[in-house]
Amino acid sequence: METAVLLAPVTAVDFFKGNFLLVGEGPLLSVYSLQPQPRASATLSVLQHYRIHGIRPRSQAQICARAIHRQREHGWTPTSESSCYDLVVFGGKAVRLVRLHVDSNSVEHLHLEILGPLLNLQDWALDACWLSGNKESLLCVAVAHNSALLMDVITGNVLVHSSCLEGCLLYSALLLVHESWEDTIVVGGTVFNQLVVWKPTGGRESSNSEYKVPVERRLSGHSGVIFSISYLQEKGYLASASDDRSVRVWSVGALGGLGGKCGHLNPTCLTVLYGHQARVFSVHLTPRKLFSAGEDGTCLVWDLAGGGKVVHTLKGHRAGGVRALAVSEGEADDKTWVATGGADGGVRLWKVDSSEEKGNGEEAVTERLTDLKFPCDGAPKVVCLVEESGNTSWGHVVVCTDKGVVSQYTDGKWETLWQGTSEFHSYCVMDTVTVSVKDSVSTVYLCALGTLSGCLQVFATSQPQSGIRLTGGSGKIQSIIWQKGTDGVYLLASGAEGLVYRWFIEVKVNENGSLTLRVKSLPPFLLPCCAKRWLTTAVRLHHSSKEVLWVCGDRRGSLHLYQEVGKLDQKKSDEHGINKGLLADRAQMDIEEATGKKGEMTEKEESDNMHDPTLQPLSCLFGVHGKHGVTSVCEYQGLLYSTGKDGCVRIFRVHQTTSEEHEERRQDSAGENVDVRFQLEVLRVQRACKGMEWLERILFLEAEISVWGEEAGAEECESQKKTKRLNMTEKLETVGEGRVEENFRGEEVREKEARFVIVGFHAVQFVVWDPLKQERLLAVPCGGGHRSWGLWPSHKGIWPGYGALVFIRQGAVLTSQPPGETLAWVRKSGRNGGWSLREGVHGRGIWCVTRLGRIEEFGNETVMNCAARTAYDERGGVERGEGHWEIVVTGGEDTSLAVLAVHPVSGIIKVLSVITDHISGVRAMAAVPHPDGGNEKSSKSFSAMLVSAGGRAQIQCYRLLIVWDKQKLAPSCQVIQVASHRLDEQWEKRRNRHKTVKMDPETRYLSIAVVEEKIDSVLLALSCSDGAVRLFSVSEVKNQINLLWETFYHHRCVLSVTSCRLEDNKGNRYKLLFSAATDGKIAVWHLTEALPSLIDNSYGAATPPIPYLDIPAHQSGINSLVVWVEKLEQQEGCCLVTVASGGDDGQLTVSTVRVQYPEYEKTGGSRVSSQINNSETLPQPHVKCLHQFKLHLHSQFQIPLAHAAPLTALKLLSPSLLVSTSSDQRVCLWKVSGTSISHRGALCSHIADAAGLAVWEGEEQKERKNTGFERVNVVCEEKVSGTPLVTEIKVIADGEFSRDEKTADESNDREPVDAVSKKGDPVCKSSDKKRCEASDNKNNQTVNHCGEGNTQTGLKDSSESREKKTKVGWMLVCGQGFQLLRIRNTEMDG
Repeated sequence: METAVLLAPVTAVDFFKGNFLLVGEGPLLSVYSLQPQPRASATLSVLQHYRIHGIRPRSQAQICARAIHRQREHGWTPTSESSCYDLVVFGGKAVRLVRLHVDSNSVEHLHLEILGPLLNLQDWALDACWLSGNKESLLCVAVAHNSALLMDVITGNVLVHSSCLEGCLLYSALLLVHESWEDTIVVGGTVFNQLVVWKPTGGRESSNSEYKVPVERRLSGHSGVIFSISYLQEKGYLASASDDRSVRVWSVGALGGLGGKCGHLNPTCLTVLYGHQARVFSVHLTPRKLFSAGEDGTCLVWDLAGGGKVVHTLKGHRAGGVRALAVSEGEADDKTWVATGGADGGVRLWKVDSSEEKGNGEEAVTERLTDLKFPCDGAPKVVCLVEESGNTSWGHVVVCTDKGVVSQYTDGKWETLWQGTSEFHSYCVMDTVTVSVKDSVSTVYLCALGTLSGCLQVFATSQPQSGIRLTGGSGKIQSIIWQKGTDGVYLLASGAEGLVYRWFIEVKVNENGSLTLRVKSLPPFLLPCCAKRWLTTAVRLHHSSKEVLWVCGDRRGSLHLYQEVGKLDQKKSDEHGINKGLLADRAQMDIEEATGKKGEMTEKEESDNMHDPTLQPLSCLFGVHGKHGVTSVCEYQGLLYSTGKDGCVRIFRVHQTTSEEHEERRQDSAGENVDVRFQLEVLRVQRACKGMEWLERILFLEAEISVWGEEAGAEECESQKKTKRLNMTEKLETVGEGRVEENFRGEEVREKEARFVIVGFHAVQFVVWDPLKQERLLAVPCGGGHRSWGLWPSHKGIWPGYGALVFIRQGAVLTSQPPGETLAWVRKSGRNGGWSLREGVHGRGIWCVTRLGRIEEFGNETVMNCAARTAYDERGGVERGEGHWEIVVTGGEDTSLAVLAVHPVSGIIKVLSVITDHISGVRAMAAVPHPDGGNEKSSKSFSAMLVSAGGRAQIQCYRLLIVWDKQKLAPSCQVIQVASHRLDEQWEKRRNRHKTVKMDPETRYLSIAVVEEKIDSVLLALSCSDGAVRLFSVSEVKNQINLLWETFYHHRCVLSVTSCRLEDNKGNRYKLLFSAATDGKIAVWHLTEALPSLIDNSYGAATPPIPYLDIPAHQSGINSLVVWVEKLEQQEGCCLVTVASGGDDGQLTVSTVRVQYPEYEKTGGSRVSSQINNSETLPQPHVKCLHQFKLHLHSQFQIPLAHAAPLTALKLLSPSLLVSTSSDQRVCLWKVSGTSISHRGALCSHIADAAGLAVWEGEEQKERKNTGFERVNVVCEEKVSGTPLVTEIKVIADGEFSRDEKTADESNDREPVDAVSKKGDPVCKSSDKKRCEASDNKNNQTVNHCGEGNTQTGLKDSSESREKKTKVGWMLVCGQGFQLLRIRNTEMDG
């Protein structure tokens, strides 16, 4: 076994030489090259099974001629000059020396080399420092029991061991060294909440090894243990971060240096900083600022000179907190780089500009708000932004007051544009739009206002005195909406009685240079009868050249679909007399130029009255956004996105019905001639963060283009940006259901979900929220909703990473940025979330995982656009077309589901989608692949149904569509929400519920098993914490999840369920269900006869079956079950079902059940009564049989101490080959024969609290191109008996590792030299080398294996030439992170 991909909490980060970032993740040491743009350049496993907690570079560089010679040996291109830097890496009880080779001509070319063996200590290493004055490799190490060591890292010998008199446990330590051991000072953070300062030499020479050094200084004040210490020599300040959520700054004077000074006799506490919401893990001092990072996931920047205020808040990691912090200051103090590593496995890089007086904290943002000093000519009611294309600065604001005055703010001054009559007083609605002048390249800005009397005023801001008047009925104008068209703009005004009046407006320039408007009246829309019957948003869609669709949202929270009426349709409508009595008495008018006088824009010519029919909706999603209204609707790449005040973003599409559905819905419309060819169909719901209910709109993310100073390819990248923006106006292509299925069988799909951010109000703040990364991108304290606002730039619906908010508060017009200021400061200093060097996944524990399938890479080698180059750089130069992506879904404690694409070759992890519909932790998942998922085109795309369950008795069902994105050269995921279910909601719908006990609201689903798969439904069995086993039916056609039956047979918490399918020689099929509870017993259920009645009755009227068999297997709870079937050809009418179980007692039990199939010799109508064997013999449990279907326990054997902790997950990799994992962080392979279990191998995982496990088999080419990851040469130096040794590891054709030379330690059965691959790990092989074959598993025996949800073994890849491929096993272990392991073919064969 070997590690292919690892995602674990990042516990160490450090800057090196300004151009590199060193990152420690588990035992892996990674080097990121920061120039010309960030990319992972080298990775090496260093500390075996320990986590890296610190990386300390040696200051001086060495020119290594020996390294150049090794480069030639290993196939690397030798450089004229190579600099070598020694790094000491420590963590746990281990220290190791690593050498970093850097090409002096190109910083991108570097590699890591291990020097010497792993140095094992007797105590935990907390800090390490090099002795700067010694040319030898002498290292000072501070350990956890308040001791200090002086070591020779080459030989591994401890030269001096000094202990403090106060031998308490330390949670943190800081070593201050100078030139010699005598100058060293140790500052330790004790378990007693104190800081102790002591000198290892004790101020004098002492030959007594047992001498205890006294404490020189003691600092008290914290009320919690101390996690981090930082010292600033320039000012003599010492900072400490504690468990009490505080950071303290102490004045201690000079520490260390020549002679080993111990500072002031009476150190004092200068300030106490409270700002974190949880424990503070890291602290770093600079001359002007203090940086702290904690468990709340934030990194705070404090201004020490300004009284200790928070000037910057850096937040980009998910739940779990920031575990590592590094700060690198540039040549000037105003350029500070910050790197953070999170518990989510993410690494982020931030740039903090010290020149900014104010930061982006909430208080600082409040102080930065700019008052535009609106003149007191009435109170401002509506504010709009006029955005100029191509302008990076802003400052054009239009405001309407309660006196009907429209004012404009430009160039720092206010001017009055238009003064309305009395009917525009007290109430007025306004909206602006930018429109292109016909037959010209210029643009104008149109403004429309509506009144209580139904009047509308439309004028251009450049010539407001010649506006035109329109009439929108006799009632109140509730809202005004502009919508851009191809040659002009559409104006929609929502009036009384649910009528939405529409006009099409074109702008021309006459000969005199004045503007001319041509206005054409369009048939109005009619909203359905309901409360709050007015329009709030609308979007125009092009379905084809002859059909135009409109999607509108109203104040009631509903979405409506309208179809534009053409000339032919209009005549037919008049002939049939549709919607008589609802005809709008509106006159169509054309406004053209009639005068040549300067200043007069138009002259209105009214045509004869023409009665146009009102348009009724084709489809309606009533109340889809609750009762508070729809706030926005937009379209992008064939999908529609709507927001509302219910805290949800709904992704939907216009679904074109088939001919059968079309005719059926016409019949359902009670004979009315209604076009039902188009329907609105909701695909999924995306929720914002907790507490963010008032959503205003969404903005699509602009392409992330590197801004690290490189100019190459800038024009091509800009062209790529423009192309993406033009895609915003793509025509909507609605396709039928059959077309959708064909698309996801291999054709290119245009309807794919885009990356977007959510704009809305969270309490009193205006927030821009990223739902994928779960972070705030912008927050402005504006006072909350119920106010007019405008965001710049947002007219194109794209979020570039920066913005300015203009809003009205308490009669003042305020902005978050001064007008006229260029907002590219965010781009220069990185996005608000910083640069993500590596994406994080789950900040908390991952409880379950399932694999969906694989996607082959299909790249374009001839044309590589800007996005492709960026993706190429992110991968570190991995060749395309040679690998594949594994698609997995993880769920955990943070209540979210993450759809991930994992590249086993390069180790890259991409987050495709994050689903946040669960209200509690996700405990179990099951995936049902598409029936045609294994066809020849499945390597490009596939589909699967995902069912997830967890706390609060909640079930969610989704359809996941995975395709290969040719533009991004990466997989993409479309999530379609199928149905949801909660037990408390179902209990409210029950009849006579007052006679039953209400379900426990804290009920949790712990396991899911797929029982039956039908074309239109799937049957699922779930284990519940309230002692019940429940059977559900999931119908994707009806979008329903129904509870069929529930049984409380176990009377205690049911931990695991799994299913098994049997088939006799006559083709009869049978279903068995296995359930296990905390009493250590396994119940076997026969569901064959119950399934037909359950499928016919989907509302739970059937009686739950009775278990056939109880198998005592463990002394305590059973956490996992695995079942497979062995058909015995020699004995007809029976088979063996093997059940493997793992429990809290750490035991692995394998029970074999003999199944006797029924004999069909009965005549019609006769029934045989059930036979129950109530034998009380202890070795034989109760045996029950029904209709001659017999079950009895055939054999049982176990391994009592399979793991040293509770066995949390058990899976079947191949027939009779089991994989188990536990919280003891071991992953074990077990070979199961007919009579015994043999241990085939083990590996110590780097994942703590392992809870989830997914396994599958695959195939890979024996001969593959060298991508830089398959062949790894690692040079190790180890002095064994004074002889250095070079070990080379190669990956041979079948994927195994072979060593060219063996060390002396290996020959003497010692620990081998840790020469490992970039992602490799040493394998702890079992001492049991015997091959145990099943006595009854001969050539005349076939083996079928069944697992949970039929997904344990995954989807096997078909191959035409088997001789060119070899089998490979994959194991994905999840807990605090996840680790993908690769199993060689020889290990699988045992």
